[in-house]
Parts: sequence; C-alpha cells; structure tokens
Amino acid sequence: MSVESIAQSLTGLSIQPQAIVSHSTTNSPASWREALEGASSAPKSFELLKTLVYKPKTAKTATPVPLVIIAREGTEVISGAVGKKLGLKELRLGSEDLLTEFFSLDKNSLSPLALNEQTYPKVVTAIDSSIISSTALFAVRALSSSATIFLSGKDIYAYLKLLETQEALLQEVDFEALKVGADTLTVQPKAAPVKEKKEDAKIEGAIQIAIGIKKEVDFAGWYTNVLIKAEMMDYYNVSGCYILRPWSYSIWEVIQDWFNARIREMEVQNAYFPMFVSSKVLEREKDHIEGFSPEVAWVTRAGNSDLEEPIAVRPTSETVMYPYYAKWIKSHRDLPLKLNQWNNVVRWEFKNPQPFLRTREFLWQEGHTAFLTKAEADTEVREILELYRQVYEDLLAVPVIPGIKSEKEKFAGGLYTTTIEGFVPTTGRGIQAGTSHCLGQNFSRPEMFNIFVEDPNDPTGQGKVYVWQNSWGLSTRTIGVMVMIHGDNQGLVLPPRVASIQVIIVPCGITAKTSDESRKAINDKCEELSKSLKSVGVKAKADLREGYTPGFKFNDWEQKGVPLRLEIGPADLAKQQTLSVRRDTGTKAPLPLADLMASVPKLLDTIQADMFKRAQDTYFSRLREVTRWEDVVPTLEDKCVAVMPWCEEEACEDDIKERSARAAEPQDERAPSAGAKSLCIPFDQSKWPPIEPGKTKCTACGKDAKRWTMFGRSY
Repeated sequence: MSVESIAQSLTGLSIQPQAIVSHSTTNSPASWREALEGASSAPKSFELLKTLVYKPKTAKTATPVPLVIIAREGTEVISGAVGKKLGLKELRLGSEDLLTEFFSLDKNSLSPLALNEQTYPKVVTAIDSSIISSTALFAVRALSSSATIFLSGKDIYAYLKLLETQEALLQEVDFEALKVGADTLTVQPKAAPVKEKKEDAKIEGAIQIAIGIKKEVDFAGWYTNVLIKAEMMDYYNVSGCYILRPWSYSIWEVIQDWFNARIREMEVQNAYFPMFVSSKVLEREKDHIEGFSPEVAWVTRAGNSDLEEPIAVRPTSETVMYPYYAKWIKSHRDLPLKLNQWNNVVRWEFKNPQPFLRTREFLWQEGHTAFLTKAEADTEVREILELYRQVYEDLLAVPVIPGIKSEKEKFAGGLYTTTIEGFVPTTGRGIQAGTSHCLGQNFSRPEMFNIFVEDPNDPTGQGKVYVWQNSWGLSTRTIGVMVMIHGDNQGLVLPPRVASIQVIIVPCGITAKTSDESRKAINDKCEELSKSLKSVGVKAKADLREGYTPGFKFNDWEQKGVPLRLEIGPADLAKQQTLSVRRDTGTKAPLPLADLMASVPKLLDTIQADMFKRAQDTYFSRLREVTRWEDVVPTLEDKCVAVMPWCEEEACEDDIKERSARAAEPQDERAPSAGAKSLCIPFDQSKWPPIEPGKTKCTACGKDAKRWTMFGRSY
C-alpha cells in the first residue's frame, strides 16, 4: 500500500495526517530521526513512535497470540511487568518470521497502521496511556522504512479504537507506573533453568566468529543464522517467502545444469506452462486437489474488479498441463511425450515457515511424461529416482535411502510414489528429499483429461489405450538439507562440487613494515595461482581486498563454507609452498606450489568423498531395527529412525503416529510433530532379516508383516 493510499484511508476515517514525508531508507531510530530532521516537509517538533511485537509462551497445542505494544520511543518497556499485568507468560521479542507472518513487514516498517480489520483480532494490542490524549505529533512508519506519516496521539488512539471489538479490547498501560513497580518484582525460581538454557545456546566470543549459536542446542536459530551470515538468503516482506541470494542460487544452477544434461539423454524436453489455472480445471480431479486444497493461493481480483472465476496459482502442474497432453497426443506414434519445466510453485502453508524447507513459494523442476505401457512408465520412475539420488549423494554429499511411500503418504491421485529419504542427525528427523510418481491412468481416464490413443495391437483399429503417466519433482529443499547436514558452529560447509568458489587464496604476513615490492609479489602470486587453478577447472578466487585482516577473511570465507583455503605469505613464497586449510575438518597442510594444479583437484575430490562418507556413516548408525512396540518411542527420543516389520495398513499407520506422539517427551514448539510417520519402505530390504510369511509380525499391531519400513519424526 502506498503512503498516499494510507493517507486517503485515514482521511476516510476522519483522521487527518499532519504531514507525510518520504525519505531515505532507515534502519534505526537514530537514522530515522536524522532523516526526518533533514526533511523540509517534516514538522519542527515531533516524537518517534515505536511498535514492538512480543511472543508469549503458550501451551504446545495452542497458537501464540502476539502482543503489540505502541509507545513513545523513549519509553522503557519492561516485558516481565507488562506480561504480569496482561496475564501473558514469558514475553520475548518476536522474530522477523513472526512479523512477516502476521503483518508482512519487517521491524523497520512496522507501526500501528499495520493493525487493520484482519490483523487486529489476531493479536493483543497495548498502548502507552500517555499517548491517548496527547496532541503532540508522533512520527509513524507508513508501513515502510522510507516513508513517515505524522499523527497526533489522540488520532493514533482513535484509529486503534475503531478496530476494537468485544473480543479484542485495546489495552491501556501506564508504562511509567509499571517501571516503578517492576523494582519490587521477584524472579520465580523456575525461571532460572529457562534462562540458563538460552545462554547455553550462545557461543562465547560470538561477536568474533561466524554464527554465535550452537547447532546442537538451538538448531532452528543456528540454521537461520547460517543462511543469513553465509549470504544464502534474506527475508522478504511477504511471510513464508525468501530471497535466494547468489551464494545459494548458484548451487541451484549447478543442479539444473547437471540434471538437464541427464534428462536430455532420456529425450526429455524442457518447456514452460503458465502459473495460473482456472478453478474449474483445478477441481476437475477431486482426489488430486484434495491433497493441496488448503494450500492453494487464489487470485480473486484484478485492479478494482472481482474476477468472474477465481484463478489459482499452481501448487503443481498436472491440471495445468494435461488438457494439452490430450490435445497433442493423437496417436501412439506421439508417445512417449516427455516434458520438464523449471518453475516456481505456491503452496500457502500456515505452518512454521523455514527457508528452503517449508516456504510458500519455492523453485523446482517438475517432469510430466506419458507412455503407451505401464512397463515404460515404471522404468522411467526408477530412472528419475536414481538421478535424484545422484544429485544428493554425488553433488551435495548427502546420503539418502530410496524406497516407496505408503498408500497414506503417496502423491494424491497417483498410483504409487517412490522417494529418496534424507535424515538430519541433529534433530533426528527424516526429510523427504525428492519424489518420482507413477500416476498410472488416473489422470488420462475419460472423466479426467481423456488422454488416449488407438490401441496399436487391436487389429480392428477400434480399441483405445489410456496413456500411462508419471510426474517427478526436485526442489530447492535440496539446499536446505545440505546446509543442515554439513554445517557446523562456524557456519556453512559446502561440498566442492556445488561451491561457486572452491578455493579461496588469502595473502598473509603483510604488515605495515612490509615493503611495497614484497606486498606486490605476494598479491601477484595469489592472483597467478587463482588463474592457474581456473585453467584446470577449479573455481578459485584471490581475496585481495584492502582494509581487511587475514583473520577477518578467514572467518568470512569459513562462514560461507568455501571448501579449501590457501594461505600465501613471505615465508611461503621463500619455500615455494602454500598452506592449505580444509573447511570440513580444519586440517592444515603445506602444498608445494609446483604441484598445485594436480594436488588441489585431488584434494577437492577427497573433501567431497570424506563429507559424504561421514554423513552416510552417521545416517546408517541412526537406523535402528525395532521389533517391539515399547522400543519405538525410545528410538525416536534417541534421534534415530525405527526400521520395523510393518503390515502396511493405513489404520495401523495412523495408530503408530497417534500412539508415538502421545507417549513422546515434550517437543520444541517449532517442531513439526512428535509422532512417527512412515518415511519410506526401502527398496533394499537385504539390510534386515528376511520377512517370513505368517511368522514375522508387524511391530505395531501384531498382524502379518510385509516389509521392513522406516518410521520416524519428519519435517
């Protein structure tokens, strides 16, 4: 909403802005005040208004209702005293995710104007009582960090009162009185462990190192810190959507290039279909859309006009593409039809968003193919799944287990779903890494998209064959899984094959006493090595930035995960060597300059292989064979996957999830679920004892087991 439209809306409510000022982007109260004082159109006298959002502690089954506090910039807000007055426990400042989730704004754009008929009932709002009757002017963010509206205290109060309902009353708080009373508050003994736990997550001296949060203590905080500080992504002003910065998007480009080359060998062609789909088409296949309906985003207006028919933004493209498959496939000679598109999809989830893992918009490739026979479709399903396995294991050094999904977990509307399942050891949770679906003839039948050809084996020429179809997809979730598996308390750790910079060369040993000639010799050598390594296919860069110490550069590239660092100083030049430092292990070793063109590529291959082997050994060590129900929940609590004989009945799967969740220890409120779900039925059953018909029983219900199945907590 523009600042002009905000002003018009206020005028329509009989609230008259005293001034409107556009200015440079400001990210602190000091810079905001400075920008306003330098604007000729701003009033000479004003106060800054601050809007704070707190998140209270709630029961794990309850959705937290944020507290919005509106106060003078100089007013001290004591969260403990406010929480006690309003009956809210353990208030803590809301995260950027919380702000974007509720208001689609960052902290530098937030103001009382973010409260409207939609957002006001979802929060508790408190206003400084000293503002209520004030005729003084307050600078109010115009839902932007570069625009300000000036309103009197009385007008701000009047605006909020217009939003008030019987269920959502405006709270008036005397913060000065609370400040005085806060001196007499005593800390409850039970609060001490909570404080101690939060402090444990911090890394001592964190201001000097990359991340500052321990991966093993606060995994969610660690994960977002790694992504931000490694410049992988940034937050966007629409909740659940994120900006992919070049450092992460380059990884996606490596995956694209690799995958495109392989599917072209399979005669798959790339195409592009529109992102919009009409409601009539989307709802044609009830079983299919039922799996996505809560997440579908709808376009209902164009400008000021309501659309006659709502248009959906694609959550997936089966219903977008298949009407045209019916148009294009007229004969068995038109088969197989193999198309893939690299695109974005939107799934308007209301769960806790996590960059790369659970986002409202994400990038992926989705392949859609049609065949004459089931045998052809079955073959391709497994070929694509094998390519997905190679993306994870050969490029990202992330181990996965191929298998098939249960009937409950398969793709909605499909015949069966194959999957590669990853695992995040720090949280003990499985993660679906990629899926390849056989859709069967479910989408080609007459009541659906009616995609058929004449039966080439029918001598009468009258027979019809409805085509067999597949769909398969791999998303930018790959990047998030890679970060979770390999990252450490120093930041990101990149496998060499996907790193946009594989080797960083840093000049060292240069001091104020170093001669210009010596300084130039070292820098020239760094640049020379960079060019030489590039000539043998290594992505190298010389960091010759002035004004930064070697220590700063070391930390900078470590937190970005560059696989190998080469250090060059006066002593190294004299010995004709460089000191190599591996990012994955920290191992340091001298390398002769004369052998560098051969030794560095070999060392990068070793790093890639070692990273995969460590991750694979950890994953396999967490696969625990379970044949007694009483061992299931302890297995989950030990952050392991329960591999157990299973009857493969849906009712049993539901019961497993419910019973394991009920018996589990309390989980972090951000955790998706404490219950175990089926992750996959591994194709390779040889790792476990043979299932004996009539003898091997399901661990959960005691019926005859069919196959060993992985059950675990999942993202």
